[in-house]
Amino acid sequence: MSNIHDVAKLANVSSMTVSRVINGKGYVKEQTRRKVVEAMKQLNYVPNGLARSLVRKKTHTLALIVPDIRNPFFTTVARGTEDMALKQDYRVVLCNSDENVKKEKHYVEMCLSIRVDGAIVVPASDASKQNIKLLTDFGIPFVLIDREIDGVKADIVRGDSIMGARQLVQHLIDAGHQHIAIITGNLSTSTSRDRLLGYQQVLAEAGLGFRPDYVKESSYSSALDPALIDELLACSPRPTAIFTANNFVAVQTIHFLRQRGLSVPEDCAIVTFDDYDPLSLPEPFLTAATQPAYNFGSLATQMLLEVIDGVPVPSPRKMILQPEVIIRKSSVTHTR
Repeated sequence: MSNIHDVAKLANVSSMTVSRVINGKGYVKEQTRRKVVEAMKQLNYVPNGLARSLVRKKTHTLALIVPDIRNPFFTTVARGTEDMALKQDYRVVLCNSDENVKKEKHYVEMCLSIRVDGAIVVPASDASKQNIKLLTDFGIPFVLIDREIDGVKADIVRGDSIMGARQLVQHLIDAGHQHIAIITGNLSTSTSRDRLLGYQQVLAEAGLGFRPDYVKESSYSSALDPALIDELLACSPRPTAIFTANNFVAVQTIHFLRQRGLSVPEDCAIVTFDDYDPLSLPEPFLTAATQPAYNFGSLATQMLLEVIDGVPVPSPRKMILQPEVIIRKSSVTHTR
């Protein structure tokens, strides 16, 4: 494998000159610079990025910590993050916490050990506060995506979960439903609390009242307990519609309803937050409050890189992106 001395010998210059060309520091004549670049090409010489990073005290590496990479929402967030990072010559290390604070801590510690220049984090829960504190203690800049944590002042890009929930529930009411249940995500996350709040607000405004037995708490990513569906079906009157926390919960809810001989939407309408990739389905079915996931990633990355580059910006910054409700066959006009 060629080294810097081989390049210097072939270009007939000093190793210091080669170093200046590689690092873009110090004066080098244009003719000399071209000779060094040509020598590097001939020898297939690849500069030692780690060594240069240690000298510059920058690794040009970002970490993206998400709770569930299987979810198309976070997959698209990752794509937005990577695309924006690559435009500015940064690499992205993808970390999947599985909504687990301990696993998340492992990845935060990894970020410290490999000296990432910054991190983009979707907190697993409110308990992620201690993990975020580690980043602060070690001077690693970070931006939050999707979820806020009380007491943590940070730049954030998130959706308007309250508004999306309001629109979904109002759609069900307009379709004639009066008995509307909700399966939330874990209420230790800000998005779950916001979606529950939007649900409650619209019910109150419609004079339908709030029924605690119509509220079931699950998880955004783990398997839905079928007992929760049985509990809802045992309510009197039985819910004619269910607002589910996200696309994973929605799909499992539909599966369990069908197992119990019920049809969607004829027996029970379903609406949800976030969508499945429409290209993965022959005919998209779910009525969903879709969010611009790609923009979550690209905007958060841009905000983070501004901090890393020392751009003077107001802090903390909060960017709230609006959802778009797409009506599909999983929710229809209620005629019973």
